[in-house]
Amino acid sequence: MLHQTRRHFFKQSAASIGAVALAQLIDGQATKAATNVTPVRAKRVIYMFQSGAPSQVDLFDYKPELGKLHGTELPASVRMGQRLTGMTAGQKQLPIAKSTWEFKRFGESGMWLSEQLPHIGNIADDICIVKTVHTEAINHDPAITFFMTGNQQPGRPSIGSWVSYGIGSANENLPAFVVLLSKNTYAAAQPLYARLWGSGFLPASHQGVKFRSSGDPVLYLNDPAGSPLAARRRLLDSLGKLNRMQLERAGDPEIEARIASYEMSYRMQMSVPELTDFADEPESTFKLYGEDARTPGTHAANCLLARRLAERDVRFIQLFHRGWDNHSRLPTEHPKICKEVDQGSAALVKDLKQRGLLADTLIVWGGEFGRTVYSQGNLDGNNYGRDHHPRCFSMWLSGGGVKGGMTWGETDEFCYNIASDGVHVNELNATILHLLGIDHRQLTYRYQGLDQRLTGVEEVEPVAGILS
Repeated sequence: MLHQTRRHFFKQSAASIGAVALAQLIDGQATKAATNVTPVRAKRVIYMFQSGAPSQVDLFDYKPELGKLHGTELPASVRMGQRLTGMTAGQKQLPIAKSTWEFKRFGESGMWLSEQLPHIGNIADDICIVKTVHTEAINHDPAITFFMTGNQQPGRPSIGSWVSYGIGSANENLPAFVVLLSKNTYAAAQPLYARLWGSGFLPASHQGVKFRSSGDPVLYLNDPAGSPLAARRRLLDSLGKLNRMQLERAGDPEIEARIASYEMSYRMQMSVPELTDFADEPESTFKLYGEDARTPGTHAANCLLARRLAERDVRFIQLFHRGWDNHSRLPTEHPKICKEVDQGSAALVKDLKQRGLLADTLIVWGGEFGRTVYSQGNLDGNNYGRDHHPRCFSMWLSGGGVKGGMTWGETDEFCYNIASDGVHVNELNATILHLLGIDHRQLTYRYQGLDQRLTGVEEVEPVAGILS
């Protein structure tokens, strides 16, 4: 027996123009109309997500007065009874911990940054640090899911999938949405799940394609040994005919997605090997990105691969780097993670700029929340850490219509609450879409009777103050 969905029933039984229109609405295809309705500043996005939550206190949000407060109790008037995780809610004391590292001024803008990020300091005039990002989620998985999909519950489309759905691909030989997972040295790194780059209720052709750092870059991309490419072409042609027959009968858009994925995989057999082969890169490239760029799967190598993807007009390039979850041993572990990402991240900005690509490539760098100004554990020695802090934290953006050499928003003297110009996750995502020429309010998909969107139901606006 053929199990039909409600939309399939309407498609097959439609006997009037009204029924056909209803079927189109149910499929969600009538809700994509308002893309490219704002000025297009960015043609593509490179999103360097730092899973585990970097400490804004130790990297971006300079608070010199913390030196005088070091070891004292966080005032109740600052905390205001706000929610804590189970990891520090039972602590008898919440002692303020100053940053272990010095902050320095960088660039003509005089931007304050930690000495842990000297390479990012060298691009200070090309980046905008948003100090007042905030979110509701206080634990890793819901917080990352919220950033990537606009909802703490799993099962919704990722931001890359929304971009692919909204403006499509600019390269027919590569996916519109590519995902790169970097190696890390921190043993307790938080796991990452494929649903973070999934398409949710959008057609499956919009999900992210993960590139691997060892073996074939994409699983099952290459044919078995001894199988000629011509045979593959004949097989796909035959499968295409069968799938189109089934599409005509069932009307399921997922069949269209399947046909598209087969054709994309065929074209990728030619495009991906050339893309991932760094043999044509000069020595100056590896001097810029660092020796780590020669090792597949490192953050530096993935930054270089992201530049090569950007050159080929891939719309959305998602990098994930894990290891920032420093609940303990912060003074010893934090510099290691910074070293893994600092040079590659800065090199990507420099490389895109010198190639004339930074102006229309938006770079986003940050994690799912920040870290507390108070220590987790005893402040004695180097074993203390910092707990999760969603109230205010820092991210930086560069290129693609964003002003460089500036900071946005201010936090209080304890780096605990927002003092001015807060930026919610939904506002950040609305800004990303805006720079791509998409009105976030009108990029919707009809699902379960509702016009779903990345930025939720609340009215939010792009952050106009950071736009060039």
